[in-house]
Amino acid sequence: MAVLHSVLCQVFSWTGLCLFLRWVGTGLAAVAAAWTTRLLVRHAWYTHRLSCFDKPETRSWLLGHLGQMQSTEEGLQRVDDLVQTYKHSCCWFLGPFYHLVRIFHPDYVKPLLMASGNITVKDELIYGHLRPWLGKSLLISNGEEWSHRRRLLTPAFHFDILKNYVTTFNSSTNTMHNKWSRLVAEGTTNLEMFNHVTLMTLDSLLKCAFSYSSNCQESTNEYVAAIVELSDLVIDRRFRILHHWDWIYWKTQQGKRFKRALSVVHRFTREVVQKRRALISQQRETETQTTLTTTPQKKKDFVDVILLSKDDDEQGLSDEEIQAEANTFMFAGHDTTASAICWTLYNLARHSHHQEKCRQEVMELMEGRERHAIEWEDLSNLPFTTMCIRESLRLHSPVQAVTRRYTQDMTLPGGLSVPEGVICLVSLYGTHHNPAVWANPHEFDPLRFDPANTRSHSSHAFIPFSSGPRNCIGQKFAMAELRVVVALTLLRFRLTLGVDPKSGSGSKGVRRLPQLVLRAEGGLWLQLEPLNPKPVDK
Repeated sequence: MAVLHSVLCQVFSWTGLCLFLRWVGTGLAAVAAAWTTRLLVRHAWYTHRLSCFDKPETRSWLLGHLGQMQSTEEGLQRVDDLVQTYKHSCCWFLGPFYHLVRIFHPDYVKPLLMASGNITVKDELIYGHLRPWLGKSLLISNGEEWSHRRRLLTPAFHFDILKNYVTTFNSSTNTMHNKWSRLVAEGTTNLEMFNHVTLMTLDSLLKCAFSYSSNCQESTNEYVAAIVELSDLVIDRRFRILHHWDWIYWKTQQGKRFKRALSVVHRFTREVVQKRRALISQQRETETQTTLTTTPQKKKDFVDVILLSKDDDEQGLSDEEIQAEANTFMFAGHDTTASAICWTLYNLARHSHHQEKCRQEVMELMEGRERHAIEWEDLSNLPFTTMCIRESLRLHSPVQAVTRRYTQDMTLPGGLSVPEGVICLVSLYGTHHNPAVWANPHEFDPLRFDPANTRSHSSHAFIPFSSGPRNCIGQKFAMAELRVVVALTLLRFRLTLGVDPKSGSGSKGVRRLPQLVLRAEGGLWLQLEPLNPKPVDK
C-alpha cells in the first residue's frame, strides 16, 4: 500500500497531464477530459460518504494522503500515531483514485472480518501482482468460486493430516540445527536468522506438500531458488511505477526474470500433480483386497489430499486448480512462518528469563526420552512456550494488514458506514499495538496469553491469522511448526542478540521492515551458544 503512494505521487501530475493531452490530440483529449470529470465526481462522492470518519491532515483535497505511508520503521511509527490519535478508525485518500478506511480496533474489525465470504472481495490492487503465479487460488478468488475451493481444501488441514507433518517439522529443524552446529564449530556464532529459517520452512513445505526432499538447506535447488526469486520480484515490482502495468512489465528485464522463474515453479508443480493423479488412478485400477490389508498405506501429503477431495456432487479440482493451490501453499506458508519463527527467537533472545522458562518447559517434556523429538501430543504440553509464540505474533505479526472490499455498505459501531467498493485496510499491526486494547502494547509480555488473562480479551484483539470466513486456512499448520521449531531450538541453543556485520549495529536496535512479511533492515542477527543435548537425528 505504501508503494502505491509513490506510484500515484509520481504519475498524478497536472503538468504531465496537460502535456499528455496536447500530445495525443483533441480526440483523445476529449475522452481523457470526460474520464477526469468522472474521476473527480467519484472522488467528491466518496469524500462526502466517508465524511463520518475522522480524516488525518491531507496535502490537499485532491491529493489526499499521497506520500504519507511508508514500508519502513517510520511507516510503522506513523501507524502508532494514527492509532493513538484516532483510537479505532480513520479514512484515507490516495489522490482521487483510491478511497480507504483504516481500521485498528477490535470492535470495528469484527463486523468486517466476520462478514459473509459471499460479500467479501479480495482487493485486486494488492493481490493482482500475485495472479500470474497463484492463479485463481483460494487466496485470490471470490464469491462462490472461493466458497467451493475452501470446502474442498479444508480436509487438507484436518488434525489427522497435520499429525503426519510433525515428523517432517522435526526433520527439517534437525537439518538446520546440524548446519548451525557445524558453523559454530568453525567459529561462526553470529547468524542471520531469516536466511536459515526461510530455507528450513521451504524444505519442510516441500516435504509436506509434495513428499519431495529438496536438500535445499545444504545445496542449491532450482525450484526453491525460483520461489525465492519470485517473492523478491513481487516486492520489487511494487516499488517500480511503470511495472504496475502488465504490458510494460513483461517487456522489462525483471518481467522476463519473473517469467523464467514462474516457468520453473509451474513446471515443477504441474509434473508433480500429473504424476500423482496418474499414480492414484493406477492404484485404484490394481487394488485388491489383499493389497488393502497387507500393504502399508503411504501417508498423504497436501497434493494427495486435495486430489482426492470431492464436493457433494463428487466433483474435485482440476489439475490446473490443484497446481494453483499448491503454489499458494508454498508462497503463503514459507515466508509468513519463517517471519514468525525469526521474530519469536529474537524476542526470546531479548528476554533471557522468558527464554530460560521455555527451555525448562521443553527439557521437562523431553526428560527420560532416548531421542529429542517433538511429537503431536507434545504440542499441547508447551503452554508457556505457546504463550511466548502468541505474544511474538502480536508484537511482530508477519502480515501487517489485510485489505477487503465489500459488495454492500458495511455498518460499523458508532453509526459509521463503509460504502460499497471502498477498500477496508484492516491493520493487524494497529490493532495489536492499540493502547486502548493492550496495556503497554510495545512491551513483550507473554502473560497476556495466560488462560486466566485471555478471557478479558476481545475476540478480535489478536488476529495474526486474520479472522472470520476468510481467515488463514493454514494457521494450525503454522502454529504446529512454530512450536516444534522454537522448542527444539531452545533445547539445543542459547540465544542472545547478535550484530549486523555490515552496519556494526546490534539487534537490540533493529529496524523493522514491512514487506510481503515483516522482516528487519539488514537482517535479524542472533548469537548461538550450543547446549550439547543428545545427538540430533536427521
